Amino acid sequence: MRVVVALGGNALLRRGEAMTAENQRKNARIAAEALAPLYDDGHEVVITHGNGPQVGLLALQGAAYEHVEPYPLDVLGAETVGMIGYMIEQELGNLLPYEKPFATILTQVEVDPNDPAFKDPTKPIGPLYSKEDAEKLAEEKGWSIREDGDKWRRVVPSPLPKHIFEIRPIKWLLDHDVLVIAAGGGGIPTMYNEEKKLVGVECVIDKDRCSGLLAKEIEADVYIMATDADAVYLDWGTPSQRAIKSASPDALDAYGFAAGSMGPKVEAAQTFARQTGKTAVICTLAEVPQAIAGNKGTSISMDAGDTKFY
Repeated sequence: MRVVVALGGNALLRRGEAMTAENQRKNARIAAEALAPLYDDGHEVVITHGNGPQVGLLALQGAAYEHVEPYPLDVLGAETVGMIGYMIEQELGNLLPYEKPFATILTQVEVDPNDPAFKDPTKPIGPLYSKEDAEKLAEEKGWSIREDGDKWRRVVPSPLPKHIFEIRPIKWLLDHDVLVIAAGGGGIPTMYNEEKKLVGVECVIDKDRCSGLLAKEIEADVYIMATDADAVYLDWGTPSQRAIKSASPDALDAYGFAAGSMGPKVEAAQTFARQTGKTAVICTLAEVPQAIAGNKGTSISMDAGDTKFY
């Protein structure tokens, strides 16, 4: 079975955790331990991942060095893809047989310069701040900021992915038994300028949307979004909360999910199911193998019918 697993940001850096290399290495090891069983089950695997905290940290570090202009977000994104891919490859390599090959692909993704997202920044990057500190930084650096739980973060545009340029080499690697890490951070954002030249863009593409597009293009059998929630819930945080076991995309249209948390994942799952007729799953990282078998998480597919609960 060909599987795409999108690792949530918490898979590499947990909320409120210090952004040290040691912490990220530790979390990469935890992710590798959760995903290694997919090899034993004989699956072809592509791993994608977020990079919001890492890009934000590099942007802050770059801003502190005043002798050159800060590097743009597309370049910082490429840097973090290398770092995160290296850690995941090494930790998986310490668990899987020596002969198992890995490859991290710098993945350029095209966006539309006229995407309305450029006028409404929503994608959080970087560390969490108090409201006072966030407002001060926004004034100093010209940032857009928004609330994130009880804290505040910098936000940047998040346009829809149109095209993934490295699809052919990714398919080739999968056909040759390589475990691939791709579309890190939603891919490196690019667009064609007025001279029809491909250039980088100051934005961050949503990782779940890009991973869904990747899963469709490589004809994955299942698309999994690993997050810190064991399922999609209705009435989350209330005494009447209910965990969804399975549902069709149309059935999920009847409910509302928060744009800042589960909403984009549900939307990405619905889109993948509708466009491919295959299954998308939202689950915890530790439960990915069971979720593939349909025993954990929330499964979204065209033949699921009405919403079923645990």
